Amino acid sequence: MDVYGCIEAGGTKFVCGVGTGPQDLATASFSTLSPPATVESVAGFFQGAQLKAVGIGSFGPVDLNPDSPTFGYITSTPKQGWRQFDLAGAVARALGAPVKIDTDVNAAAVGEARWGAARGLSDFLYLTVGTGIGGGAVANGAVVHGLTHPEMGHIRIPHDLSRDPYPGGCPFHGDCLEGLASGPAIEARWGKPAQELPADHPAWALEARYIGLGLANWVCTLSPRRIIIGGGVFQQAQLFPLVRAELGRILNGYVQARALLDEMDTYVVPPGLGSRSGVLGALALAADAGC
Repeated sequence: MDVYGCIEAGGTKFVCGVGTGPQDLATASFSTLSPPATVESVAGFFQGAQLKAVGIGSFGPVDLNPDSPTFGYITSTPKQGWRQFDLAGAVARALGAPVKIDTDVNAAAVGEARWGAARGLSDFLYLTVGTGIGGGAVANGAVVHGLTHPEMGHIRIPHDLSRDPYPGGCPFHGDCLEGLASGPAIEARWGKPAQELPADHPAWALEARYIGLGLANWVCTLSPRRIIIGGGVFQQAQLFPLVRAELGRILNGYVQARALLDEMDTYVVPPGLGSRSGVLGALALAADAGC
């Protein structure tokens, strides 16, 4: 039987899968090493599979312009050895199958739309907060692309240095949203990884403030019908109510929509697919490419 291949290409690990949907997807993961070594591991996982197409949701930035000579390349990443690497081309050559590539967060958004917390929604936002911060937006039923792809983690938000003297950890922008609210920023500011901080630590009120500011920007510009937040930092159960409350305070009743006034618990939500949003989104990309 023809099956689809999917790859969630992360800066720390690659998750590969083969199947036709959530019910039969078989996966394996391995560490992200050098590009040649990682592609060799990818090829080994798929050996013998009759692949109709392969979908990739990749860390980025990624060149998604099909008319560009570097289409499918990872571009200005700070990850050693991966800058200007032709990921889509290398996978296509290794597997001999059509490849469809998008960012990891865009792929996760596609997965949530097909099988998860965004089913039936034409307009929503998927955000991940972990090693970095990224977002994928769906508007009128289509993933938003443009000049490149949205870089939601690098928006600028107010930074109160009297409350938070940490200068920010983004190598490009210092105190952008990612530089202030990503997992590495939390660890650099407080001296411990997020998962080691207790639920009542002041880190979480500050994190909620920064994420709430980001969400308010997107509510006012993209008007999503739901916001889905995944990633390692949001494994903290106490963060969701803090962020919902912060978003409400920042908007201050200006956006008169029931979802924001009375239904915040179902407006800002965790992924319906849990940790599988990315790899299942890549599977959905493959199904679209090989339909």
